[in-house]
Amino acid sequence: MDMLFFDNIDKLGRIVLTAVTVYVLIVIITKVSGKRSTSQLNNFDWIVTVMIGSLGASTILLKDIPLIEGISSILVLYVMQFLVTKYASISPQFSSFILSEPRIVFYQGQFLPDAMRAERLTRQELECAMRSEGVNNFDDVEAIVFESDAQLTIIPKPTSSDNNDNHQSEENTVSETIAPLM
Repeated sequence: MDMLFFDNIDKLGRIVLTAVTVYVLIVIITKVSGKRSTSQLNNFDWIVTVMIGSLGASTILLKDIPLIEGISSILVLYVMQFLVTKYASISPQFSSFILSEPRIVFYQGQFLPDAMRAERLTRQELECAMRSEGVNNFDDVEAIVFESDAQLTIIPKPTSSDNNDNHQSEENTVSETIAPLM
């Protein structure tokens, strides 16, 4: 019970100094690494973000971890994330290996139960995504795609004016963004 509120001033000073240093480091590196580190996270980005948070907290609170070791481990993770995402951007095979593929979970008025079960999605979650996009009727939806970053994308049905412009019947129209997923 002695250390419940305060242990000693040296430990508190170390924690404050380390917290400020780690914070500044993470802010600077995040800024330098670009939008990718703060955008919608896919599974890989989320794991790296959690690891960086854990390393930051460990470096701040654990006196057995010197500041330079904590900083080095955080820098290594940022460099690894940069290298992996850079290689994924030039290698489709590597990209498909580390990133999950988007999946259609609703198509032309039909829920796709196997896809929904595989992604552990419920009908209520799809309806919530529709409402957030201002869509109130399943008849207005061509497809719902569960994206690599775990977002649900609502693709509206083509309007009749779209079909007239393209001289295609509604049955033969498949969105260019949906076709690769089929």
